[in-house]
Amino acid sequence: MQKKDIKKIVLAYSGGLDTSIIIPWLKENYNNPEIIAVSGNVGQADELEGLEEKALKTGASKLFVEDITEEFLTDYVFPCVQAGALYEDYMLGTAFARPPIAKRIVEIALREGADAICHGCTGKGNDQVRFELTIKAFAPDMPIIAPWREWDIKSREEEIDYAEAHNVPLKINRETNYSKDKNIWHLSHEGLDLEDPANEPLYNKPGFLEMGVSPEMAPDKPTYVTVTYEKGVPVALDGKKMSATELVLTLNKLGGENGIGLLDIVENRLVGMKCRGVYETPGGAILYHTHKVLETITLDKETSHYKALVAQKLAEMVYNAQWFTPLTKAILAFVKTTQEYVTGDVKVKLYKGNIINAGVTSPYSLYDPEIATFDEDDVYDQSQATGFINLYGLSTKVYSKMLKKNGIDNK
Repeated sequence: MQKKDIKKIVLAYSGGLDTSIIIPWLKENYNNPEIIAVSGNVGQADELEGLEEKALKTGASKLFVEDITEEFLTDYVFPCVQAGALYEDYMLGTAFARPPIAKRIVEIALREGADAICHGCTGKGNDQVRFELTIKAFAPDMPIIAPWREWDIKSREEEIDYAEAHNVPLKINRETNYSKDKNIWHLSHEGLDLEDPANEPLYNKPGFLEMGVSPEMAPDKPTYVTVTYEKGVPVALDGKKMSATELVLTLNKLGGENGIGLLDIVENRLVGMKCRGVYETPGGAILYHTHKVLETITLDKETSHYKALVAQKLAEMVYNAQWFTPLTKAILAFVKTTQEYVTGDVKVKLYKGNIINAGVTSPYSLYDPEIATFDEDDVYDQSQATGFINLYGLSTKVYSKMLKKNGIDNK
């Protein structure tokens, strides 16, 4: 489709620097089309304040703010917590959020009769792929506009220049221009001094951390919390049943106050380059930890070990924008079957950035103290180990005898 034929564009709109200047840029470069802005609310809280006024003022005809927070947690985040899926220790906060946001944008674009969908992702990042593969999954013939791959703007400094020239209001300035992504699950920081891995993050600088404090600024007194799971899904804290949203918000508060969930890594991006990021995921860190602890007493050895291999593959699939694929669907189905008896309570102590185990119970526990004890017992005949070892070590014995017969040292 040629530019002149595009009359209506649905824009993935966050109100940040990129999408703020995209509205006037589209007006200038696509023959003044109607711009419908869509913002997916995945728990970014104060970032949504004043969004409609700003979108309309900069040229959008209307703004949809779609609250998908609960869906985001229950359908995307929690299944990966059940799997234990981590990408290079990263708890996938942005990677989780893009598919449900893009899916809702497609739904609105189809309903509004849009000619194209536009996003503000850069040509260097992962999110351009996550948005576009989701769009292709639900609207395979929809044209996609990615201004960062078209315009002459080369840097965030030039973006700010463009915004100032077009009277686009910004919440940032040139000195605090970190690239951030925020949702109920995490907050990411990139850019400025963080681009050099030699620089220590400014954790104690006022305003840098937004979801909590650094470990050294945390209280000297520990905080205890008990997380209850039903079939691998967190459902209650300290005995109180909660929605997914309420539960994560509560854990974010408790974790943030105790310096939990800070991660500073150089990760391997989907597009092939390395990128340094600092992440805040206080509630998520507690959930990943406690779920893993519960599985230590509820999963059998073979399932647990095989599931770890599957978890790594799932993390790569999610990070690499392959959520809506047959393999991801199959992996999630496998993970769900492993969670049938992952039910119980996990108590942890939060103290200065540490999550310390403080007890775990389950009605389906596979831990049998009578078998595991070092004291005298009546349920385990230790003499039976002789036959087991002889059979288990038979191949090793045969191999060793062959080497000896041929005069070969067993190195």
